[in-house]
Amino acid sequence: MAKGRCTFCNEKDVEVVKTFIRGSEVLICGNCIEQLLLLVDPENIETKDEEDAKIEIKKPKEIKEFLDQYVVGQDDVKKTLAVGVYNHYKRINNNILKKSDNIIDKSNILLIGDTGSGKTYLARMLAKLLNVPFCIADATSLTEAGYVGEDVESILTRLLQVAKYKPRLAEKGIVYIDEIDKIGRKGENVSITRDVSGEGVQQALLKLLEGTIVNVSPEGGRRNPEQKFIKVDTTNILFICGGAFEGLERYILNRQKKFSLGFKGSEDINIINNTKENNSSNDNNIKDIDKKDNNEEEKENILKNVEISDLKKFGLIPELIGRLPIIAVLDKIDKETMKKILTEPKNSIINQYKELFKLDKINLEVTDEACDMIVEEAFKMKLGARGLRSICEKIFKELMYECPSKKNVKDLLIDKDYVSKYI
Repeated sequence: MAKGRCTFCNEKDVEVVKTFIRGSEVLICGNCIEQLLLLVDPENIETKDEEDAKIEIKKPKEIKEFLDQYVVGQDDVKKTLAVGVYNHYKRINNNILKKSDNIIDKSNILLIGDTGSGKTYLARMLAKLLNVPFCIADATSLTEAGYVGEDVESILTRLLQVAKYKPRLAEKGIVYIDEIDKIGRKGENVSITRDVSGEGVQQALLKLLEGTIVNVSPEGGRRNPEQKFIKVDTTNILFICGGAFEGLERYILNRQKKFSLGFKGSEDINIINNTKENNSSNDNNIKDIDKKDNNEEEKENILKNVEISDLKKFGLIPELIGRLPIIAVLDKIDKETMKKILTEPKNSIINQYKELFKLDKINLEVTDEACDMIVEEAFKMKLGARGLRSICEKIFKELMYECPSKKNVKDLLIDKDYVSKYI
């Protein structure tokens, strides 16, 4: 084995790079050789066995049980994801083995839920369970081809990088497109001006979601005629799109009011036949009915009644909605759920801090009353689970700064009195 540093990547660690080849004036490592082969002839990088390898998938119940270990609540959404993912990869394995002549269409997924409700985390845990390439893309950074910003093909560049530049492996991955609601067009009507970061992005995503062969730049960036591209087929890539969809509730409420007209039952219909003298009191009755219809509990669950027409009015084009046939709405996080998120999952926030202190050989304990105070403060922030992390960072910052330098600190107890100093 040749000694020295790679001329191209400057790597010299033999544990990272097993092979070095020396030329007359240069030294190249095995990793750089793979990159060069990929650019010259990407089709020969993978073997036939890798291309036709089956994906070992779990049954829907097993998938949900795995998600239960990391995500609190959201049972209906977890069932929806479990069934959707199971059918998707069952479809891929069916196509590999060619067991049937029937072509099963792909079903991408749309997640709707408030910030911090767990949309991204659910997708990440699915990819972890299945051991497939996974990447996150932000829809707000995308623009129509030819304009300042990222092309939609840049999403596949990230997936390809995660798959170590193996196209066949990337083609079985999962892509999570976040903030999909931010590319909604302004209004339901077709825009007469070019909307390059809204409707233009939706149009560009259509073929990607449905399935097409895309020429992807290995290093990303804008298209260059002299670049070597890698062909990636998106037919078997599962796309999960997520967004908070702020304001979607009003479209649902308006649709429901069109059918109810503010009346409930025959007694309320008889209001019309009352004399003018009773009109004022009857109007108050109608207002009371409307108040009952719009109470807080119904507002929290209003997104559960979302329909295709509501998403169209919000600004998603019909073609994009049609390519996201599975729609799952996440529950709003209440205080009880938030406390469970703080303490119960395998990688709960408290457990993460315990692990951090454990690395310094310090045992951390947090009382139940202290957890209640953290939850109460985080709930006011209306950031979901992300609010918990922000509060905990404030509480533990001073301890994490001081304790590593103190050799006599072995145990830490966080109670409500300590928490009250920082919130």
